[in-house]
Amino acid sequence: MASSKVPLIHNPHYCKSGVKSYTYLMRKYHFQPTRDGPYSIGRTIHQTGRPFSSKPVGGRVRFHDIMQKQFSDKELQQVDADDIQNDTLYLVPVSIGTPPQSLNLVLDTASTDLWVCIPLPEQLPVSTDFQQMRSTGLPSSTLSQDNRRHHAFDSSKSRTFSPAEQSTWKRSHLDNSSASGYIGTDNVTFGNVLIKSQHIGLATSLSSGFEQATADGLVGLGFGNIENVYPEAKGLVETLLTQDVLPSSTKLFSVKFGVRDDSDQDTPPFVTFGCIDEETIHRYREDIHYTHIDNSHHFWMFDSTAASISGTPISRPLNKAIIDTDAALTLLDDQTCQAIYDAIPGALYDSDYQGFIFPSDTGSHQRPTVELDVGGKLFRMSNRSLGFSEVKSGYLYGAIQSRGSLEYDVLSTTFLEGLYAVFDVGNLRFGAVQTI
Repeated sequence: MASSKVPLIHNPHYCKSGVKSYTYLMRKYHFQPTRDGPYSIGRTIHQTGRPFSSKPVGGRVRFHDIMQKQFSDKELQQVDADDIQNDTLYLVPVSIGTPPQSLNLVLDTASTDLWVCIPLPEQLPVSTDFQQMRSTGLPSSTLSQDNRRHHAFDSSKSRTFSPAEQSTWKRSHLDNSSASGYIGTDNVTFGNVLIKSQHIGLATSLSSGFEQATADGLVGLGFGNIENVYPEAKGLVETLLTQDVLPSSTKLFSVKFGVRDDSDQDTPPFVTFGCIDEETIHRYREDIHYTHIDNSHHFWMFDSTAASISGTPISRPLNKAIIDTDAALTLLDDQTCQAIYDAIPGALYDSDYQGFIFPSDTGSHQRPTVELDVGGKLFRMSNRSLGFSEVKSGYLYGAIQSRGSLEYDVLSTTFLEGLYAVFDVGNLRFGAVQTI
């Protein structure tokens, strides 16, 4: 039976920033902050002119949202690439094509996209014409920066690649960052699990934010079709559901992020495809707790109606949560966030940094034990993980922040560091084992 355990790659170029990670999640989920701070989502007006006229009067008016930053003089400006975290701590090695070409991709359970960088000789101009788009890609200057941080997938070297006729792809964000190109199909391999004829976005153009990232692209493991593609193209999870690559009982993947456990030993991070890592289950001597998920919004979403802070219960009726392996910060409602930081001596909300912060010298024994509900069972977060990164002299940016106007929690890698997580695609359920 095909199955595989693949080590996750620790990104050596990743630099933690709490504020940038928060603005990244604002951009990703389009939520409006409910606490004071410099960043927000605004709306701009774009008016086109009459046909055959450059004048805007009388043209069509379009509104679109943008991310904006307010300065001390009340001036508002659109955010740029330096305001947002465009990198990630962990990357997953994935092979594409025949013979296989290895790329290091972002692992994102809150997305359905699968896209990769492709090469472009410097002398070829980037064209928006679909027929020319296949022969273009990213400049070699982009692919070679920082000792070839970007690897590229060369479709001309794969005998199983097939372009999808008249099918283009684009991913754009509120900060005007974007990646775009065309769609093709090819074999995708995770370890020794082969998925045939998977739709893939091939990026011929990246904005500066994407260029700054270390990853060679992204693999989305959410439900549904690849976004912003016409005609519709299946995401990887949907392909997995319809192909006989794996038996129904093993149509799953699992993730263990690295964190020191109670024995103070480093646990190397990994992802499995087509199997559960029995060694991990045996090590922690716990059964997997499963909860059924609601995938109607393309997420791994489940009920999360309770929390606990150092043993004090918090009721959260009708609350939902999703799992996002691409998120660095965990997002909860304002009331629960406030209760968590009220339990940390010296913690406060700092509007300059748009987040909760607390003194850097706060030891683990002074930090509360935070537990969050996963479908009827509480799982605790590592005390070490509560402090995300230094935000100013003597203070850490908290790893749990406000979800703003978002109607559900986002449980991130900082929460998952305390779990072994099982994403059971075939049975539409999420499983967890406490590992701290």
